[in-house]
Amino acid sequence: MKPGGLWLHLALLGASLPAVLGWMDPETSRDLNVGVEESQTEESRSFEVTRREGLSSYGRLLASCGKKFCSRGSRCVLNRETGELECRCLDRCRPSYMPVCGSNGQLYENHCELHRAACLLKKKIVIVHSKDCFLKGDTCTMAEYARLKNVLLALQTHLQPLGEGDSKQDLASQKRLLVESLFKDLDADGNGHLSSSELAQHVMKEQDLNEDFLGCSLGDLLHFDDYNSDGSLTPREFYTAFQVVELSLSPQERVSVTTVTVGLSTVLTCAIRGDLRPPIIWKRNGLTLNFLDLEDISDFGEDDSLYITKVTTIHMGNYTCHASGHEELFQTHVLQVNVPPVIRVYPETQAQEPGVAASLRCHAEGIPMPRITWLKNGMNVSTQMSKQLSLLANGSELHIGSVRYEDTGAYTCIAKNEVGVDEDISSLFIEDSARKTLANILWREEGLSVGNMFYVFSDNGIIVIHPAECEIQRHLKPTEKIFVSYEEICPQEERATRPCQWASAVNVRNRYLYVAQPALSRVLVVDVQAQKVLQSIGVDPLPAKLSYDKSHDQVWVLSWGDTHKSQPTLQVITEASTGQGQHLIRTPFAGVDDFFIPPTNLIINHIRFGFIFNKSDPAVHKVDLETLMLLKTISLQSHGCVPQAMAHTHLGGYFFIQCQQNSSPLAVPQLLVDSVTDSVVGPNGDVTGTPHTSPDGRFVVSAASNSPRLHVQEVTMRGEIQTLYDLRVPQGISALAFQRSFTEGNQYYIYAALETEPDLLFLELSTGKTGMLKNLKEPLEGPAWPWGGPHRIVRDSGLFGQYLLTPAQESLFLINGRQNALQCEVSGIKRGTTVVWVGEV
Repeated sequence: MKPGGLWLHLALLGASLPAVLGWMDPETSRDLNVGVEESQTEESRSFEVTRREGLSSYGRLLASCGKKFCSRGSRCVLNRETGELECRCLDRCRPSYMPVCGSNGQLYENHCELHRAACLLKKKIVIVHSKDCFLKGDTCTMAEYARLKNVLLALQTHLQPLGEGDSKQDLASQKRLLVESLFKDLDADGNGHLSSSELAQHVMKEQDLNEDFLGCSLGDLLHFDDYNSDGSLTPREFYTAFQVVELSLSPQERVSVTTVTVGLSTVLTCAIRGDLRPPIIWKRNGLTLNFLDLEDISDFGEDDSLYITKVTTIHMGNYTCHASGHEELFQTHVLQVNVPPVIRVYPETQAQEPGVAASLRCHAEGIPMPRITWLKNGMNVSTQMSKQLSLLANGSELHIGSVRYEDTGAYTCIAKNEVGVDEDISSLFIEDSARKTLANILWREEGLSVGNMFYVFSDNGIIVIHPAECEIQRHLKPTEKIFVSYEEICPQEERATRPCQWASAVNVRNRYLYVAQPALSRVLVVDVQAQKVLQSIGVDPLPAKLSYDKSHDQVWVLSWGDTHKSQPTLQVITEASTGQGQHLIRTPFAGVDDFFIPPTNLIINHIRFGFIFNKSDPAVHKVDLETLMLLKTISLQSHGCVPQAMAHTHLGGYFFIQCQQNSSPLAVPQLLVDSVTDSVVGPNGDVTGTPHTSPDGRFVVSAASNSPRLHVQEVTMRGEIQTLYDLRVPQGISALAFQRSFTEGNQYYIYAALETEPDLLFLELSTGKTGMLKNLKEPLEGPAWPWGGPHRIVRDSGLFGQYLLTPAQESLFLINGRQNALQCEVSGIKRGTTVVWVGEV
């Protein structure tokens, strides 16, 4: 027993400190003396009992023990081997707490323990009546105590080495067995409790410990780890002292699936159990969550549960939990996020003449995938209603081969899944063309007149193309005036030396188009309804890239400063959809080479953060799109990745980062960044190239202009990234576009422009089936301008569109995606590499 444990025993005895130290009142002192005499008498009785037991057991032979003197702390016994009588140290003393000090400086529980210790040590130890023994400071520090326990385990390992079969066990199991054997060796009486006398006896046997750790002894186990203060150690307390924790996890709980509806909160509780279980560590994608300052994962609760507030689809995926220091035993939580259906119908209203075909399309997104049904004027639509009626692409398109007057009606698309329902109406009017009804006016004169068009910015001005008719509906020539300033679209002094120059264009809610004119350091605003250039906005020199942030109604403008990108700046045009009265804000970011704003879709209609990066800096910088302030920097230094392009999927919240190709001939793999933790997960397998995500975030297609490989991955509804296939293509791919399938619901095709060939690659993502669209003319040789993108682009026509556009040197080619065939060629348009689609207005 160490002096540091004195206070524990005094509390158990109900004794006061002065009584033990000797400066007590006479009455208390007399009581203490009586206790000492009783203890001595008890030893004498024990000796006599031993003699009587010997007489009854061994008869006259042991009766001679009465003639043999044994010192205190020992007793007379018969040696069975020699047949002689001998004195042997007592195995144990009766438990009583009357602490005494020994002349060796040790504190003992009672007189019997002191004499027993003297016998074991074979040295004289007498009682010392000195308060120094009781008040001696505890010199055992935590560091020395830890060393003591390590040496004890090392000695135990030497005494009981692991067998060959045990060597295959994990370190935690080996340590548990070692500590278990040490406890059994110390527990001399086998009662499952270690008393101070048992601990003191072991220390006396191990003289090396007294020499190496003068300040510590095994008695300090009681001082540091006797949690219930009962003067002994249980196996549980002993295991805790040596940091051996017994943990359990039932096999049926190793994987737990939790399903929660988007927008709600959820709690993930770890099922790992055990006495004195260490704190629980939670991880996502291998990244520890406990010490991160996360907005939606901030409270781990008293029971170490993981709380996620306002769950979104980025939170879906796998979470693991394990006790700190015991990663070998972990539980996996699969978080599934359900999303009620969100739908769009097309067209909202249409008027057709009898005998023609009509289609009503309904696009639904949700998790699980919604089931689509149709009603006509409130009654279920069945394909048996008419031979002319058919449901295509899992019900997402209602097609009538030849409409009749009775087909007029309100067609309601209903999308339903386990967590919700959504519906919208598409109206169909069958009218004679001679009767100018309101439906005809709305459909023919207002709807088609300005919407569903490609706007092409070319050398010779702005050209509006109707894809279905393959005709130029409007041509805004370079000499046409800007409505507000009365400047020319392409000033005469510019046209004298070069044609109209365009860099980038964006669609602002099908109301306005913003297009950059780098050489003129301005951005033009085109009014879609009037099909006129409304105004020009002066920006920093050489605006090269525009991007529309729909969530905050602002257009981001990246200007290079000059063709060497020596002074890049980033400006923001606010209130973009108003068309007039916009404000131009200069951001505080310097040295920006590129930026990325994740796109919205039906499920994710609000984006809070964007990213900027410099192609010489191995990092991406997260920006608040509303305040235009830098939030944090995500370093890519450890992976040696300098970012070149980014893509995003809201399913699981992954960012895909294309790294710059270094001097190595091997392509550099993409990196994955977890948007929940803003941390790098690691390489995206061996996938290389520029990443492109489908509009619903389910497919990721990666390709490069200098590589013949095309990677196709799918993000599951559990937020897991799976490789579908890798394809070898004839050559590198410069650009690609997604096209919704017309035969399968929620599936996509891609059309890809080859780097040097005029052909277009066609790929059906669900099957991997490929094809080529041939007979297209040669593309431009190299980028159109220094700030330009790929020399051949592919532009799709939105959610419900079936047409795609790709330019050649002096013409445009329109592709019919429904028929997977060339629609037509529009000639006389040179360098039409900046293209915007305007949907139904």
